[in-house]
Amino acid sequence: MAEPPEPREENGCGGRGRGPPEPGGGHPRARRRLEALLNRSMRIRMSDGRTLVGAFLCTDRDANVILGSAQEFLKAADSFPGSEPRVLGLAMVPGHHIVSIEVERDSATAPLYP
Repeated sequence: MAEPPEPREENGCGGRGRGPPEPGGGHPRARRRLEALLNRSMRIRMSDGRTLVGAFLCTDRDANVILGSAQEFLKAADSFPGSEPRVLGLAMVPGHHIVSIEVERDSATAPLYP
């Protein structure tokens, strides 16, 4: 009699870690690309005009993103020139509010979230 499969987590914030793809599918190439982005600095533009910058920690099936050491920048019309960003710390960005994501090139050598 076969053993039941191990339970899977519903988000990308944990789970069984590295290893072979789960039975019945999986996308090993996509997973490797996401793993390569872990701890990299990202700039996420949101539908309301705000921009969040922080270290990519995880995502889930709904495209929600968790950023560590996150800072919020308001759109230019709402803020004074040269205003300071708001420090958020750990932030969850709902996937349906994400307009674009940019990975900062210089973050490959200096991760923000050890």
